[in-house]
Amino acid sequence: MTTLLKELFDATVDGDRETVLTTVAQALETGEEPGVILNEGLIAAMAEVGARFERAEFYVPEMLIAARAMQAGLAVLQPHLVAAKVKKVGTVIAGTVKGDLHDIGKNLVSMMLEGAGFEIIDLGTDVPPEKFVEAVRESSPDLLAMSALLTTTMPGMKLTVEALRAAGVRNGVKIMVGGAPLTQRYADEIGADGYAADASKAVRLAKSLVA
Repeated sequence: MTTLLKELFDATVDGDRETVLTTVAQALETGEEPGVILNEGLIAAMAEVGARFERAEFYVPEMLIAARAMQAGLAVLQPHLVAAKVKKVGTVIAGTVKGDLHDIGKNLVSMMLEGAGFEIIDLGTDVPPEKFVEAVRESSPDLLAMSALLTTTMPGMKLTVEALRAAGVRNGVKIMVGGAPLTQRYADEIGADGYAADASKAVRLAKSLVA
């Protein structure tokens, strides 16, 4: 790893947005490949952030700060990745189910997945089953990630899985679910492909589902 990429890695882990922006620009100017900047700088850094979270060295605020710094760098890098035809890991449609306006968990998972090389299509909050179905039809994603923070909105996940089946698009997409009241058992009951208790585990699950 070059000195610049190590600086980018450290700045991303630390959530130092300004240094991330500066080092991404400098790395591009010095002729570093966009894919190398992405993988060795940003993706590797977010993997370290996830590892620190699992070791209880980082908590949600630190993860959010690092993820926002990563997103800033990615925004600069994105046109160069497209021009270099760097392949994404997969496409994820994300949303909080109907009746639920909570988005911190969804946003953190989306940012962590983006930091792992996934393209994110964020439908926002209060998303009804038919909107999930429409998005899956339009984008043919690899994954659908649903979030719920309220026990009263959890049934929206089951309704969405049923709507995807009724529309004939269920088999073409892997479904992962998460949120404070959820369990692996509930995920199994509604026919989801996986459950993640936090953003770090969500990245690992997403990678395994598209492998």
